Amino acid sequence: MNIVLHQPEIPQNTGNIGRTCVATGTALHLIEPLGFRLGEKDLRRAGMDYWQKLNVTRYIDYADFKEKNPGAKIWYATTKAKKTYAEVSFAQDDFIMFGKESAGIPEEILVDNEETCIRIPMLEDIRSLNLSNSVAIVLYEALRQQNFAGLEKEGELHRLQWKSTT
Repeated sequence: MNIVLHQPEIPQNTGNIGRTCVATGTALHLIEPLGFRLGEKDLRRAGMDYWQKLNVTRYIDYADFKEKNPGAKIWYATTKAKKTYAEVSFAQDDFIMFGKESAGIPEEILVDNEETCIRIPMLEDIRSLNLSNSVAIVLYEALRQQNFAGLEKEGELHRLQWKSTT
């Protein structure tokens, strides 16, 4: 899977998203301008020691992103979409784009891609969810649809063992 952040503004969100991407083997694509420098302390703190393991690509703008990913299936996450993220079928190589925290994905991009716009259901008097939470919600649905391919499905306790063997 691929997560795309269009002009993210808050380093802590991008750091958290980067950590989620590392944990799931997902590539992160950042479309500039960014609202921070990638070396910022907050970004590293949010991503902890995982940032160096992240598969991250930067683009100078949306046109650069589209040019370098020709034919990519892109889902555009927006509060304005008609379909929810649970109503679509994600494929393993799909891209899921999220907009900047203050304004989302530009409407000029959305109107050109209406059929692949998706939203997370929420009460109407709520403007939006936190960006890193939104990424996690949609990404894990996409991964669930892929049966969590390549991800560890069971964990082990550190000091004890599970009582049941089933």
